[in-house]
Amino acid sequence: MATKSNAAQLRSWIASYPEGIAWNVELDTRPVHEQVLAACAKTPSAIALDFLGGTTTFGDLASKIIAFAGALQRQFGIKKGSRVALMLPNTPFYPIAYYAVLRAGGIVVNCNPLYTVRELGHIAANAGADVMVTLDLQQIFEKAEKLVQASHIKSLVVCHFPDALPLAKKILFLIVKRKDLANLGASPVADRISHFHDMVTRGEPPTAVVIDAKTDIAVQQYTGGTTGLPKGAQLTHANIAANMSQIDKWGCGIFYPPSKVVAVLPFFHIFAMTVCMNVPLCNGTQVVMLPRFELKALLNLLTRTRANILPAVPTLLNAIARADGATTAQLASLEVVISGGAALPNEVRTAFAIKSKAVLAEGYGLTEAGPVVCCAALRVASKPMSIGLPLPSTDICFVNLETGKPVAIGENGELQVKGAQVMLGYYNDPEATEQAFMDGWLRTGDIGHMDDDGYVFLVDRIKDLIICSGFNVYPRTIEEALMTHTAVEETNVIGVPDDYRGEAPIAFVKLRDGQVVTADELKTFLSERISKIEMPREIIFKDALPKTLIGKLSKKELREEYAQSKTAP
Repeated sequence: MATKSNAAQLRSWIASYPEGIAWNVELDTRPVHEQVLAACAKTPSAIALDFLGGTTTFGDLASKIIAFAGALQRQFGIKKGSRVALMLPNTPFYPIAYYAVLRAGGIVVNCNPLYTVRELGHIAANAGADVMVTLDLQQIFEKAEKLVQASHIKSLVVCHFPDALPLAKKILFLIVKRKDLANLGASPVADRISHFHDMVTRGEPPTAVVIDAKTDIAVQQYTGGTTGLPKGAQLTHANIAANMSQIDKWGCGIFYPPSKVVAVLPFFHIFAMTVCMNVPLCNGTQVVMLPRFELKALLNLLTRTRANILPAVPTLLNAIARADGATTAQLASLEVVISGGAALPNEVRTAFAIKSKAVLAEGYGLTEAGPVVCCAALRVASKPMSIGLPLPSTDICFVNLETGKPVAIGENGELQVKGAQVMLGYYNDPEATEQAFMDGWLRTGDIGHMDDDGYVFLVDRIKDLIICSGFNVYPRTIEEALMTHTAVEETNVIGVPDDYRGEAPIAFVKLRDGQVVTADELKTFLSERISKIEMPREIIFKDALPKTLIGKLSKKELREEYAQSKTAP
C-alpha cells in the first residue's frame, strides 16, 4: 500500500526539472533582513526602489531600515516577539518598515488598507499589535485613527505620502491633492501619532537582536477569512527565507540584476511580499512599484523602466490581454510573467500570448506555505494548464479525502505539502492548527492530481466543490468552458442548494464590451463542452464580478449576494 513517505520518495517530478535545477539543494535560511542589508552593502549606489519615477538606492534603503529599527526599539520598546502592524500600500515606506521591524526583532503583521475597520480590528486585537505604521492619505488614515479610538492600536507611526514622490510630483500633489491628506494635528488621536520622517531622521542605531531562524516568527500573515474570521499564519524567519531560496533556485538567475521586477500586486499580500519584494531586493535587483493597478499606469511604467518580470493575478492579465490600448510594443520588455493567486484560465493564457512573447508561468501557493509550492518553469515552456512542478526541497502528495491515503497517478485527491517553507501553525489557535495538518503534512484544501511526468494539475478548492446528485462538479471546469466563448470576459461559478440535486451550479458572467448573448445561447454553447450534470441551473449576467482585494474573483460575495436575493421579499 502506498504511504505518504514512499510517495514523496518517488518524486517523479524531478525527472522533469529544467536543466540546471536540482531538487535536493541546501536552502539559505538566513533571516531576510540580514540578506537585504547584505545586498545593500554590496551595491549601495544601485537603485533598489522606483516609485512613480522617484528612486531609492540600496545604500539609502539600508540607512533608513537601520534608523527606523533603532527608533522602534527606543521609542516603542519593540523587541523580539513584539508585533507591529503595517497598513501601507506599495510605497518605499513599506519595505523600509518591513525590514526595520524584523531588524528590531519584531513580527510583521500585514494589514490590508482596503479592509473594513471591523476586519482590521479583529487582526490587530488577535495579533496584539500595539503599534501600526500607516500613511497620511485620508482614506487610509481614518481607519487607523478609528483603530486607536477603539483601543485596538495604542500608537501610530504615520508616513507622509508626498515624501515618497519625486520632487516635481510632490509639489504638484501638495498643490492639487492636499485635500487627500489627513490633518494629523486635528486628529482626536494626535497625541498617539509619531512621524516616520522624524523617527528616521534621528538616526538611532538599533541594538543587536539574536534571531533563531527556525523558531522565531518573522511574519504573522492573516488569511483571507473565506471560511470565517482570518487566522494568523505564523511564518518563521526560516520559512520566509527558505521559500525565497527555493524561488531563487527555480528562477535560474532571472531574479538577479539587471532584471527589474514590477510590484503592482500589494506587498501586504504574501505573493507580492515574497516574489515582488523579498526575492529581488535580497538579490540586489530593482523593484519598480505602483500603489495600485491601473492599466495605463502599468503600461507607462513598462515603457519607462523596461522592466522584465511581472508577477500578476489572472484578472490583471485578462485586463491586459483584452485591452485595445495594450500593445505588443508596450509589453516588449517582459521576459517572464508569473501568474498566481488564482487559477489561470486557458483563454486568458492564449489571449495574453497574442500580446506578449514573455514566458507565462503559472504558479501555486498558499499563505501557510510562505507561499510558493509549485511553479511552471520560468525559462522554458511548461505543460499547458499545469501549475508546474514542486519547487526544490518541496514534497507534495495527493490524498484521498475519505481514506487519507495517497491516490494513484492521475487520480484526484487533496494536495498536501511538506517543506521548509511551511508555517509553524496559527497564532493562538491550536484547533485550527491541528486541522491544517495531516500526519505532519499541510492540507491545502485544493483538489488535483499529478501526471506521469510529475506535473501538477489543480481541479478546484474542496470548499468550492459542488455535489450534484452525488456527482462531483468542479466550478473551474464550467468556468473554463464559458471563457472559450468570444462574448465572455469573466465568469465565476458557485454551488447553491437545490431541492432535486442537492446542489446545483450557478454561473455569473460579465460580457465583453459591445457583446450580446442570452443565457439560453450560452447554455447551448456549453452543451457541447460540459456534461448535463455540470450545466448551470442559471446564468446570471453582471456588469462587474466581485473581486478580492488583490484582484481574484470572489465566490464568497457571490454566495452571499445570491442567498440574499432568494430570501428578499
